[in-house]
Amino acid sequence: MDDSEILQRFTTKNMTKKEETKKEVKKTEKKVVTETKAEAKVEVKKTTEKTIAYDVTKAHAIEEALDIVKSISKAKFDASVEVHFRLGIDPRKGDQQVRGAVTLPHGTGRTIKIAAFVSPDNEKKAKEAGADFAGGEELIAEIKKTEKTDFQVAVAEPVMMRHLAVIAKILGTRGLMPSPKNDTVTDNPIKAIEELKKGKISFKNDDTSNAHVVIGKISFDNDKLLENYKTLLDTIRKAKPASSKGIYIKNISISSSMSPGVKVTLN
Repeated sequence: MDDSEILQRFTTKNMTKKEETKKEVKKTEKKVVTETKAEAKVEVKKTTEKTIAYDVTKAHAIEEALDIVKSISKAKFDASVEVHFRLGIDPRKGDQQVRGAVTLPHGTGRTIKIAAFVSPDNEKKAKEAGADFAGGEELIAEIKKTEKTDFQVAVAEPVMMRHLAVIAKILGTRGLMPSPKNDTVTDNPIKAIEELKKGKISFKNDDTSNAHVVIGKISFDNDKLLENYKTLLDTIRKAKPASSKGIYIKNISISSSMSPGVKVTLN
């Protein structure tokens, strides 16, 4: 047997071993995937078994409603917990608008981006307080040019409001226009920014007389969600317009980001 035949046999044998190794690896991977899928199915089954049966037509005490919402929330992420108020107001009338701000004791669990429209002296302080964007006319000009608003809340000093007129349409249509009614137009923007970062949120009714407010995450303890809920409810009650007649809060329901609503008792 010459050297070429020996080399060919060695190469063939080596390739055969590699192919066998690849087959073994594929078998192992397939087994792992199968086992993982099986575990996933078991986990889904366990979650389904924990679902609390409830009467969708019945109102539940808030403590019970929170348990139900957590049990029916099937999102694979940490869903938000939302409270929905059906209000006895006429949204077409300016004196019956319900809007305001509330600082939730335990925050919402969300990280919000803040834009601060402030004078040059306060730009550095605003950023130190937590503002993601801080500036005056230059920031306004940039938003006017790009129409980009990569923030969820805007805070402004009163002296900056006249400059915001050029981007009022951009901010207004996106619900970002600062307003004294929710404390986002203030002589103390630094304090406003700090409070917003700690969990202060704004609320207002929509065109159908409803108000929708986030009070936390599914991962929150029930005690924290309950305290946030009670703080919000008290604030909504105090925000009742003087011209509103009859029943003010007609209905309350609570839900997670991707779950059905659960009615809550009004007492």
